[in-house]
Amino acid sequence: VQLQASGGGLVQPGGSLRLSCAASGGTLDYLAVGWFRQAPGKEREGVSCISPADGTNYADSVKGRFTISRDNARNMAYLETNSLKPEDTAVYYCAADKVPCEHYAANYFGNWGEGTQVTVSS
Repeated sequence: VQLQASGGGLVQPGGSLRLSCAASGGTLDYLAVGWFRQAPGKEREGVSCISPADGTNYADSVKGRFTISRDNARNMAYLETNSLKPEDTAVYYCAADKVPCEHYAANYFGNWGEGTQVTVSS
């Protein structure tokens, strides 16, 4: 399955963005979808994961601010980001694979899309 993330941009602190992950060449129905981010000079980190049964998991740093969702009919997944902080600035990637969202390390995912840049700055 091929993935493409979109929806990034420049936003002021406290602002919101809705990131989208479009899948093609296969179905997301039976796959977990993870969102990851990588800031300059830092390792890629997990942000959130949603299972085929809509179970979710979030990094502590985004709990209560970010919401992951999926729309299998559209073969899409989303990451709603609210109350954005400068430290959320990074390239955000979506990934999909048959992995448990309880442990959604990046190296478990075999399908990745191009990232989308999120910059939080005044």
